[in-house]
Amino acid sequence: MTRQAQLIEYITQDILAYLMEEKDIDWPEAMRIFYSSKTYERLYDIETGLYLESSAYVFGILTDELKYGKIIQSEI
Repeated sequence: MTRQAQLIEYITQDILAYLMEEKDIDWPEAMRIFYSSKTYERLYDIETGLYLESSAYVFGILTDELKYGKIIQSEI
């Protein structure tokens, strides 16, 4: 497993755990939500570099996507 794949896997596991806790849903539902998101697509696209960010940062992007229906990535 490459370093990128390992980081992506760790972030994915964290995101699923965050979803289950925040939304009080089970594992399969968390997987359905995350795997059907644009955030998931961007995380798995090595070119975006999103896999280098923290799990909390990626979860924030997903939360905004779920709230607004699109990815909103605000930068300082």
